[in-house]
Amino acid sequence: MRYGVIFGGSSYEHEISIVSAIALKEILPGAIFIFLDGDREFYLVPPEELRSQTFSKGSYQKLDRVELRRGGFFQKGLFKERRIEMDVAINLVHGRDGEDGKLPALLEFYSIPFIGPRIEGSVLSYNKLLTKLFVRELGCDVLDYQLLKRDRIEPIRFQYPIIIKPLHLGSSIGVSVVQRESELSYALDVAFEFDDAVLVEPFIDGIEEYNLAGCKGSGFLFSKIERVEKRSYLDFDKKYKDFRQKQVEEADLPAALRERIRECFVRIYDPLFLGAIIRIDFFVHKDRVYVNEINPVPGSLANYLFDHFPSVLNELARNLPQEPPISIDYRYLTSISAKK
Repeated sequence: MRYGVIFGGSSYEHEISIVSAIALKEILPGAIFIFLDGDREFYLVPPEELRSQTFSKGSYQKLDRVELRRGGFFQKGLFKERRIEMDVAINLVHGRDGEDGKLPALLEFYSIPFIGPRIEGSVLSYNKLLTKLFVRELGCDVLDYQLLKRDRIEPIRFQYPIIIKPLHLGSSIGVSVVQRESELSYALDVAFEFDDAVLVEPFIDGIEEYNLAGCKGSGFLFSKIERVEKRSYLDFDKKYKDFRQKQVEEADLPAALRERIRECFVRIYDPLFLGAIIRIDFFVHKDRVYVNEINPVPGSLANYLFDHFPSVLNELARNLPQEPPISIDYRYLTSISAKK
């Protein structure tokens, strides 16, 4: 199975996507890497050029551009163009473009098989408010919340401390824990640098956080459940300054609690996230399970949570959802013409 990894994008999480791609280079030998820059141009990146300096110094612009259209990606040559040979594309674009539905829509429109969330799942998980409403509708718990908009800031209805989250960002960008009211204005200023709306949640001391990744091939494939070790909350620097994630240990959980986490994962995943490896972040407090966030394109696709990640990827690639064909025979238009 030859994969084409698409990474980058016009997003605040652009650099995280590059780091994710670099992390996958050793895990997926023989993969093709296609970079989407901030101007939404595609570039073919040879594996030996897949390093941070290629992007930070702008030297990727000397690489070959490729175009996306029906049938795949195409590279122009001196006399003719060639199709970039890949069996399945992987959407590794974090944040805007990759997780908001733009890239999935293009791949579906051009009938390119790909691993990643489809349009509907992307839209729901990209917006934290829609995620809350969706998860509640499925019967899973979420923390209470309040929506604030840049042009309509209302009094906070929670006791401090609280946590401020931009509505449409991941990777902990713009997130702040606010201990007292005097810190609120600054935290909102930080969040509104990245988004026009934020979610406010109560910050519950002593809450435990667990991550579970998975997908559905011929059946459900679950990763290990990771217990997130943290001091206060997992901010951007703690997550990404050292991205060399090692294999994690399975969290020591009671069987009943483990089953509740998996059951909630299944409810959320099927059918909106078929074709994707997703990671769901859970909170556990007083033996109650809450869904924190849905990560439809997790960093390096959460490979470190699986014992045999390539086999999981291959199983998923063999069981991608197929868009049903629609037969267009113009019968209605023909009948109208016949009556004239």
